[in-house]
Amino acid sequence: MERRNFIKNVAGGAVLAGLGGYAAPSVAATGTAFSSASNSAKFTLKYAPTLGMFNGHAGKDPIDNLKFIADQGFRAAYDLGMIGRPPAEQEKIANEARRLGLELGQFSLKTAGGTHFVLNDASVRDMLKEKMLAGLEVQKRTGIRKGLVVLGNADSKLHVEYQTANVIENLRICCDIVGNAGLELVMEPLNTLVNHPGVFLTRTTQAKLICVAVNHPCCKMVNDLYHQQITEGNLIPNLEACWDYIGSIHTGDNPGRNEPGSGEINYKNIFRYLFNRKYSEVISLEHGQSIPGKEGEMAIIKAYREVDPS
Repeated sequence: MERRNFIKNVAGGAVLAGLGGYAAPSVAATGTAFSSASNSAKFTLKYAPTLGMFNGHAGKDPIDNLKFIADQGFRAAYDLGMIGRPPAEQEKIANEARRLGLELGQFSLKTAGGTHFVLNDASVRDMLKEKMLAGLEVQKRTGIRKGLVVLGNADSKLHVEYQTANVIENLRICCDIVGNAGLELVMEPLNTLVNHPGVFLTRTTQAKLICVAVNHPCCKMVNDLYHQQITEGNLIPNLEACWDYIGSIHTGDNPGRNEPGSGEINYKNIFRYLFNRKYSEVISLEHGQSIPGKEGEMAIIKAYREVDPS
């Protein structure tokens, strides 16, 4: 599933299977009532549902989604599409998240699609500068500390070493723009076998090499466990090998890109490793649901309860 379709599907729909004894909250025209259905024991790790993951229970309003997310014991939330929301709505979401004690995770700087980071091209650098400046405006309004970058497609007419050198130079320019403001750039390796054929960045080894070469404190990488299970496996050793450069972790089981327990990844062991490593950053729930409707949404919550370390 391409990122743009994934975001659309998650934002427009709901997620998974039931929690025993759970009475689903009702959504009224004037707001959402959750008090009678609270499951407010806080999760140990900072799992972040996307706004829209629980539309079946909370409706489509992002504020009601934040309330539902907090009410279920989550400590964070995120919205990849934050940069596309009106400024006033960005501020409203950020203010409500603060009120609820939720940390807002990364937003996308919309660098996906096409061939760009791998090129030595003035017009590409102008485009990237514009996106970085737009990201800084979102940071000012919301306080979000991380911006997601996707390095785009490879160029088959350029040796991979030249492409890598161009990526490093382009990222240095981006880091110089956002670094003083404290916005951390997290670049995401993607899989080519199922979702993103043709992309340049696919492996954690690549991402670490680039981070070391850029040599800027705001240049970090995403470890998306779904993508990396497809591309390279060996998930916990690769987390350990890249630990100092991991700025963000995404979840999703494989196959299917749904909640933990729906596929082959042993999330219980992975989250125990993160807990023992004292990982305190947001963990973005970048996946769908294996069961439709409200029942599926409750199954997502149940799945994370079952694998959350204590």
